[in-house]
Amino acid sequence: MTEKINENTIKILGRIDSNNAKQFEDELFASAGEGNVTLDAGGLEYISSAGLRVLLKLKKSRGSVAVINVSSEVYDIFSVTGFDNILDVKKALREIDVNGCEIIGQGGNGTVYRLDEDTIVKVYRPTVSLTEIERERKFAKAALINGIPCVIAYDVVKCGESYGIVFEMLKSDTLGHAMNNAPEKMDEYVEKYVALVKELHNAKIKDGEFTNIKTVLHERAGNLSQWCSEEEIRLINSIIDEMPDSGALIHGDLHPGNIMIQDGELLLIDMPDVTIGVPIWDIAGIYRDLISGALNGSGENLKMLEESMGMPREMILKTGRKFFSVYTGITDEDKLEEYFKMIGLVYAFNVVLVVGTLNPYSLVRAPFIMENLLRKVVIPNEQALRQLLKS
Repeated sequence: MTEKINENTIKILGRIDSNNAKQFEDELFASAGEGNVTLDAGGLEYISSAGLRVLLKLKKSRGSVAVINVSSEVYDIFSVTGFDNILDVKKALREIDVNGCEIIGQGGNGTVYRLDEDTIVKVYRPTVSLTEIERERKFAKAALINGIPCVIAYDVVKCGESYGIVFEMLKSDTLGHAMNNAPEKMDEYVEKYVALVKELHNAKIKDGEFTNIKTVLHERAGNLSQWCSEEEIRLINSIIDEMPDSGALIHGDLHPGNIMIQDGELLLIDMPDVTIGVPIWDIAGIYRDLISGALNGSGENLKMLEESMGMPREMILKTGRKFFSVYTGITDEDKLEEYFKMIGLVYAFNVVLVVGTLNPYSLVRAPFIMENLLRKVVIPNEQALRQLLKS
């Protein structure tokens, strides 16, 4: 009935009912080490109330019990009895073969395949963890429940050595491609783009649905000790602390390549880093992609930007200037440039904190970023930055 894998992981096999529940209990407690326990239920065919009571007893004595690889039939038993709220129960992932499926998109995190007329699957690169993928599905579901226009995410699946998420199939294109293919509709598309961004930033999401951006930024600041002094890290954390709490939804990557058009409606995709917080943080991200990235990008970086946006540099810049003019109501070019300088200060602070994600690309540039952005831009303009983040 049980097979010990290691100190804290045990396989459960066969059927557990009143006839063998006592034997199951004896084997389970003999195998379970101290601390948290993981039960692999991939071989569990059935469990009765007597077996569930054994698991309840195990939880009371060990603290945390996770049950993984649960079949749909056994999961129904946990769900109906409420044990999915008592234990950490996870269904076995269904497996999907994408060999022969049409590739309809590729990005930095993976490849999108068409499964059938109604669904697609985004298969992530092996370097993307299952935890990150499940977080994206959870955030997409939570956003949809809160009335945020986004693509519907179904289940997390296994694809060979990688994992993926099955999404609804949209018979549409990205906003970036639509703008590039129909430049005469640029004004109409930008109006919808701005309306979508303001809808997110006017949302009032309940506490607990998403992580607060301040929590994420404090965690990143804690990873900067290799390049920053203790005084600099204290300063960074104090700036983060002054950011007001807000229920606004922060997508984190709101460029036209991450927005789909479906029957005239704009829908969000790519949501692994959604948080709640001050809207200016999202605006700084849009500035990063549509203004700074397009102006300063070159070589492979510019190529990646153009591919992700679905537009050439000139169209990205045109979109960016129109977006910010409509978003702010600023039509004077000189005043718009002044606005860009302010948003650029928030963006510089963001780049410093991106180093704290420990992304390999950011780590290579970390000394340059700290010297030229933190010490020459952020710190000298600390008070202006604080006011911007509070405004």
